Amino acid sequence: MKSSLYPIVHLHKGREKSLLKGHPWLFSGAIAAIDSPHPGNGEPVRICSSNGSMLGVGFYNALSDIAIRVLSTDPETTVDVPFWRGRISMARKLREKVLSPDTDAFRLINAEGDGMPGLVVDQYAGIQVLSIGTAGMEHCRNELIRSLTEEMQPKAIIERSEGKSRKREGLADRVEVLNGGIIPERVEIRENGLRFQVDVQSGQKTGFFIDQRPNRETARLISSDADVLNCFSYTGAFSIYCASGGAKRVISVDSSDSANKNARANLEINGFSPEMHPVRTGDVFRFLRESPEPSDLIILDPPAFAQSRKDLDRAVRGYKDINLSALRRLQPGGWLMTFSCSNHVDADLFGKIVLGAAADADRKVQTVKILGAGPDHPVRLGHVEGSYLKGLLLRVCDR
Repeated sequence: MKSSLYPIVHLHKGREKSLLKGHPWLFSGAIAAIDSPHPGNGEPVRICSSNGSMLGVGFYNALSDIAIRVLSTDPETTVDVPFWRGRISMARKLREKVLSPDTDAFRLINAEGDGMPGLVVDQYAGIQVLSIGTAGMEHCRNELIRSLTEEMQPKAIIERSEGKSRKREGLADRVEVLNGGIIPERVEIRENGLRFQVDVQSGQKTGFFIDQRPNRETARLISSDADVLNCFSYTGAFSIYCASGGAKRVISVDSSDSANKNARANLEINGFSPEMHPVRTGDVFRFLRESPEPSDLIILDPPAFAQSRKDLDRAVRGYKDINLSALRRLQPGGWLMTFSCSNHVDADLFGKIVLGAAADADRKVQTVKILGAGPDHPVRLGHVEGSYLKGLLLRVCDR
């Protein structure tokens, strides 16, 4: 359907300001009227200001607080296979520029950051893991899969469209192999010269925390001759980077037996001994409080403590607890690499939590580096919510 035939959504006066500043969401309260025929959930609409100016094209969903997800500020945009192939081509070219040739695992599509709201595609050694989180992308699913196949020619595409975001959009979960036949239980990837086994079908997120790649490289740089504690270690990726950076000993702690089994395997395929760099199953909170072993570098990369706003108070306490315990057990001159991936904990709040933990631990710290996701996770300048991964590299300087 040509864009001129899309239904028109009229905004209240002044509600176009966020869009004009680059924010890709319009909330239901911004809508004054919708011309007939009324759009179905997930269908494209044209966006019109109160003075009659056409502002662009987006996906509409009456079931979501985010009523319109903006696709383009060109009101003549037609959402079809050539449109999607163009967006995918732009995303591919960006990754070709910013990724090293010894890395074959990366985020190909980062939702709003690549102009495709609600679509995430991670690629692992030629196998793509696709996740659709919005009604608009669900509406265009067949065109998207066709466009990805034609533009990227992947070995296989696995769909893992699941979670709370789909439920908020009125969508059921879907997990299936779309093409490519039998997928191995573990896919081996390369990242900055290191090797990892990834469970692309049932691992957390899409199997690997691709977004932490540059932060793992930073950890490698500062881990020489260090005693390292990697908390919430999952696949052991941070641990392996630290071992490759010359760490004396790396202890990995996670509550998942299956994740720890994978971490030990990843240590071994990179030539490191799990006896020298032990992987322990246990509660990280308790381990931080009770273990007597000192550390020169502690890495805190927990799961999202705040899945929604109602979880915020509990999440703040959780982040405060682990950072307080970590700072107390660091050696003088030690390093803390700490993260939050909770959307509802912004960078300013996270910084205040860690500052409070340092004060309670009676430790003076330097901020050495602000950490975030890698360049294959681009974010639109006007969309602060897209910067979900917040991190700090701190150094204890008590004297």
